[in-house]
Amino acid sequence: MTKTVSLNLSHLPNWTLSDLYSSMECAALKEDFENLDNSARDFVQNYKGKLPGLEPGEILQAVSDYESMEGIMGRIMSYAGLLHAGDLMDVEISKFYQSCHEALTKINTQILFFTLEINRIEEEQINQWLGSSTELARYRPWFDSIRQYRPHQLEDKLEELFLDKAISGRAAWVRLFDETMANLKFDYLDPSADKPVSIGTEQALDHLSDPDEGKRKAAADCLSKTFKNNIRLFTHITNSLAKDKEIEDRWRHFKTPDCARHLSNQLEKPVVDALVSAVKAAYPALSHRYYRLKAEWFGKDKLDWWDRNAPLPNSDNALYQWPEARDIVLQAYEKFSPEMAKIGQRFFDNDWIDAPVRDGKSPGAFAHPTVPDVHPYLLLNYLGKTRDVMTLAHELGHGVHQILAGPQGVLLSDTPLTLAETASVFGEMLTFRSLLSREENPQKRKNMIAAKVEDMLNTVVRQIAFYDFETRVHEARKTGELSADDLGDIWMAVQRESLGDAIQLDDSYRTFWCYIPHFIHSPFYVYAYAFGDCLVNSLYAVYEKKPEGFQDKYFDMLRAGGSLRHGELLKPFGLDAGNPEFWSEGLNMISTLIDEIEK
Repeated sequence: MTKTVSLNLSHLPNWTLSDLYSSMECAALKEDFENLDNSARDFVQNYKGKLPGLEPGEILQAVSDYESMEGIMGRIMSYAGLLHAGDLMDVEISKFYQSCHEALTKINTQILFFTLEINRIEEEQINQWLGSSTELARYRPWFDSIRQYRPHQLEDKLEELFLDKAISGRAAWVRLFDETMANLKFDYLDPSADKPVSIGTEQALDHLSDPDEGKRKAAADCLSKTFKNNIRLFTHITNSLAKDKEIEDRWRHFKTPDCARHLSNQLEKPVVDALVSAVKAAYPALSHRYYRLKAEWFGKDKLDWWDRNAPLPNSDNALYQWPEARDIVLQAYEKFSPEMAKIGQRFFDNDWIDAPVRDGKSPGAFAHPTVPDVHPYLLLNYLGKTRDVMTLAHELGHGVHQILAGPQGVLLSDTPLTLAETASVFGEMLTFRSLLSREENPQKRKNMIAAKVEDMLNTVVRQIAFYDFETRVHEARKTGELSADDLGDIWMAVQRESLGDAIQLDDSYRTFWCYIPHFIHSPFYVYAYAFGDCLVNSLYAVYEKKPEGFQDKYFDMLRAGGSLRHGELLKPFGLDAGNPEFWSEGLNMISTLIDEIEK
């Protein structure tokens, strides 16, 4: 591995969104809006109130028309959303984003009747339609995903109201969170400096993994101070969104706050409960054990919370230039499958990645699939650390998955969140194993394995702790508004349980629940990361035992997109997520890596 002394961040790629639209005022965008208006009006006239009397060919045409409109709306909202993510503070972009959201919500409200009416049709007629046409039969998974909401569907006007009000309700709170977080500044005082400098969220969080303990402490101080100064707003946003969800869940007769997420993930609640129980039961053997070891390596009885992600003593703290990171990931992909590397290369060749850290940009990282007739885009905040290389491997895995699933079409290409994390985590695992196989120095191998263990703990243990936090918050919110102290108490309780007594938590950590975007954007999303990590661990164990033919089965799984459920996708590998031993095997890989470090 190359150790880079001075990192050059001046030549990082910026995405080009012209494959979607050339500008906010371009003729193609205006034409698409006009076509949507006309198509929605015709769709209502042709099909509203008429679905039960349609012949199979007519319902196929209706589904095709619906899919076409969904594709155009997906293209428009992808463009607006990616522009907005690139600069959350640009007033004109924010205005454009909101205008698109409102215009598309109006169209969605018009055509909402389609799925509502499908859910009122008897199962016998649905089966008759699907059984009479091969073309229509391929949409069975889409019909199934729509009809699973039948017990929770409301009267049409109420459904339209919920959809219409989301713009000024939930969506408005999410936008306020995003723009507030993007605008936060942290007064970071480097131990060697005379006065603080103002930095953004991404840079402040990055300093928590700095090799210098003083810099980590300084980052913790500035993060804690700024979060505390803004905690009243974040508390209000959290309360408002939790209450909004409680109202909708109550009207829709969901038994628990997480049930809607399980339904969208096409997962049975017992499967999720088995995952959560297995991870919680493994806290002592995984995170508690590992952090005790890490404290020993640092010569301490306990680690301060800001040292949790600190590089190990004697780490070389390598920084990777962008071309190095690209080559590391693509070579790991190539070793597994030349096709996988070839697809990944397209992201670098065609400006589908936005990598630099800049003011106003959305923090974190994501892969956005856009629509099948275009291509995905990746957003990163690249700072050259090993963790950033792994993030690139993760998001590129998403991108490869999204391209492979694209031919399924707009209605069938999207994968439930739990399975969507499979390709991303697998991409990380391939990259880690590739780097490890090239390293012969025992100390460096230990550091690499420890870094991987920490990533896995962050993906599994930390995300299940987040899920636990959300569960407790949403349950508590049912009885009244929660104060910042209430939220802090819940946060500290789940962190103590998950991290163990080797991590020293103090009051400066009480506000750190406020910056987690998944709590705001996608309630109960977080367990999908733990699901994906354990799934990949089990998949990788199958790959190591019998690599022959694995790549073909793996690519078939990715190409399926949302056309198959988890049971069908995992069956070729001999895996069953409903079996408690499945989770034990996934968690055992983490434990085995900790064993290897100890040796």
